[in-house]
Amino acid sequence: MNNNIENLDLEDELFEHFRFEVPKGQAFLRIDKYLMNLIQNATRNKIQNAATEGNIFVNDIPVKSNYKVKPFDVVTVMLTHPPFENHILPEDLPLNIVYEDDALLLINKEPGMVVHPGHGNYTGTLVNALAHHFDNLPMNSSERPGLVHRIDKDTSGLLVVAKTEAAMTHLAKQFEAKTSEREYIALVWGNVTEEEGTIEGNLARHLKDRMQMAVFADPEIGKPAITHYKVLERFGYVTLISCRLETGRTHQIRAHMKHIGHPLFNDERYGGHLILKGTTFTKYKQFIENCFKALPRQALHAKTLGFVHPTTGEMMRFDTELPQDFKDCIEKWRNYGKTHTLEEDEK
Repeated sequence: MNNNIENLDLEDELFEHFRFEVPKGQAFLRIDKYLMNLIQNATRNKIQNAATEGNIFVNDIPVKSNYKVKPFDVVTVMLTHPPFENHILPEDLPLNIVYEDDALLLINKEPGMVVHPGHGNYTGTLVNALAHHFDNLPMNSSERPGLVHRIDKDTSGLLVVAKTEAAMTHLAKQFEAKTSEREYIALVWGNVTEEEGTIEGNLARHLKDRMQMAVFADPEIGKPAITHYKVLERFGYVTLISCRLETGRTHQIRAHMKHIGHPLFNDERYGGHLILKGTTFTKYKQFIENCFKALPRQALHAKTLGFVHPTTGEMMRFDTELPQDFKDCIEKWRNYGKTHTLEEDEK
């Protein structure tokens, strides 16, 4: 069963799973065919997907699936989880459950909580908590119990968790078919010109910084990603926006907003932790530092989640308030706007 889990704004790193040195007598051969012969239970489709994601390297350079290996090439397969991450320790951690029935539950994830075990975070995750509170949750295709989709460690908001195999399959298909509803609230640097717009562009790992995703014009690189945004409130140097996802790719909102010149406020990985707009005044610098202290993470919240219930067929829609740290930061910007204008600052 192929219960695909969406790569929704995931804090992923790459970990080495396989490394091969091509022997001296090897004839030129496509790398997907070469790896199929070496990796147990690997399919050509999975290998090609890994290459599309930029996870197959030859001599430390990412290659496509049609690359032809030659003698003495060093081939490395990197995946987004450590080889031993599936040893899950149940932990009695609090969960903010906003809805639950026999098929699923909705969790309002606090900022700072990692969704699943990974490099440096093998305990204290949402999956560790789920393993303690629930028995026999279904596994997704990545062998992670209950997870239908994921959000970053420092992104707050709603996640749906499947409690049965049937629910997992049904919900995963909705996410894959883009019929689920997902709205995020984000605070971004700069005065977004248009009241609303759409960002389209394939996303794949940045060629130089593998911890970032980037937009590529080449349709053969990465996966299509579409983000619709709408301005909610303007504060001069930053803008509060709503983002609705048509697709759910790794770091989609963060990468798309940076691509159009509006990185998320205090998003360290994408440069939003620097003062990107505003004045050189010392008081303004102190104001921004106070905002960063109030919201010590990227300004992103998964506010709304909607889907068809896998058992009843009912359309369900859940909504959450912004967490207090996000509210505090917005209030600081509102108060700043009452006493400052862009024209005054720029004099």
